[in-house]
Amino acid sequence: MTAVSYLLVEMLREEWRMHARLFGGWRFALFPVVLAILAVGTATFFAVAGASEQTLLAGLHVVTALVGLQVGAIGLVGRDALENLLGDTTLLVYSARTLPVDQRRLLLVFVLKDVIYYAVLFVAPVVVGTLPLVVLGDLPAGAPVRLLATAWLAFVYGVGLSLLFVGLATRARLAALVLAAGLLAVGLSRPTLVVAATPYGLFVAPSPARLAAAIVVPLAAGGLGFRLFAFDRRTPARTATNQLRTLGRWLPFNEQALLSKSLLDVARSSGGLWKVVFSQGVVFGVVAVLLGYLPSVVPVRPSPGLTLAAVLSLGAFTTYNWLCQYEDADFFGPYPVTLSAVFRAKLFGFLLLAVPTGLFYLALGGVVFGLDSLAVGAAVYLPVSVYVFGITAYVAGLRPTELLFDTPVFAGFSAATMAVLLPLVVLAVVYPLAPQRVTLAAIAVALLAGGVGYALYRQAGPRWTARARAGDLDG
Repeated sequence: MTAVSYLLVEMLREEWRMHARLFGGWRFALFPVVLAILAVGTATFFAVAGASEQTLLAGLHVVTALVGLQVGAIGLVGRDALENLLGDTTLLVYSARTLPVDQRRLLLVFVLKDVIYYAVLFVAPVVVGTLPLVVLGDLPAGAPVRLLATAWLAFVYGVGLSLLFVGLATRARLAALVLAAGLLAVGLSRPTLVVAATPYGLFVAPSPARLAAAIVVPLAAGGLGFRLFAFDRRTPARTATNQLRTLGRWLPFNEQALLSKSLLDVARSSGGLWKVVFSQGVVFGVVAVLLGYLPSVVPVRPSPGLTLAAVLSLGAFTTYNWLCQYEDADFFGPYPVTLSAVFRAKLFGFLLLAVPTGLFYLALGGVVFGLDSLAVGAAVYLPVSVYVFGITAYVAGLRPTELLFDTPVFAGFSAATMAVLLPLVVLAVVYPLAPQRVTLAAIAVALLAGGVGYALYRQAGPRWTARARAGDLDG
């Protein structure tokens, strides 16, 4: 067994043991099963409603690519792990500091482990969930096999592009932003050409050229990202201002400096505050390209403003993750700090980071697609974002990344998000048929969801305080 294969096997075991010990083996093992059930329900809904199968399959490729982008961004977490900055969690990737193992090789294996792990855990169950389209729709019987291959390639595509941006950002953040803006401009101006070079284009119209593009582009992007990746952030001795005190002077609602701490946790981790802009920008770019491409293959284009608002609000979940990346309810136990105050700080931090970013991309969408549905998108985005925050805080507490791999928690979170996002997606599709009525309906759905989200946020503090006192933060 080579060093790479040995490290890969051990890191896969580490990942499994970490999740299995957190939730219990059976609870984590059922995660792909629940994911497949949710996918089956979504596909059945589309088939029974007579919606375009091509829209759903395009969305499936988008979702897997976005998950790939998130996994590729693990380069930031891997960078922190290499420097042992993840609190009481020490991963195998940190062994470069104590053993004669190359850091670049360790990070490569770390990312390869995630590619394999999440391809099995996430991509395969989602594709299995499209089987109702074969029975109830017009999807050919052999299409799911081809779909599995292209969905996995879409996942790898996202990983490769994300690694490229992360690697470039470790050298020059401005260059990464320029590259992202350039790719977005090409995607918006020539969406059909861009889609043809992606795995979804391969699924729609297979050809040797498209197969080569779907394989070469992510491998080349990921390889270049690894070559550019700068591991050591240490610089010569320097002085720094007391940022906690400075923020405390002008930030409102900064009870016990909890809001300052939350913002600094994000700013001082790898990628800084730019990763909020980057992650939402990626979501915007993918959805914008898809919206530009869909009119050529389906008769009705969904409302750009409403579609972007729904997807960006769900994408704001990553901002909550970063706000809680270094938090632990047990940490606050010895201090005169209530968990309700902690969640309040997270809410204000979320509003300061996620909401302006989302509104910026909605405004950019208005420039690209016109102002017709921009107003309804802006009206929907804020309350739905609060809803996503509320359900995440209530079901996952201060450990959203970990606890959303707990199957019962994930099932509840998914059901809650789908209860709001599916109606918004349907309204986005029918928007061109009755703009005024759909606008009123979408705003009503969003306001109701925002109210529910705020109520769940108010209950998150007491709920997790009770669980902390009972010693039940993991189960």
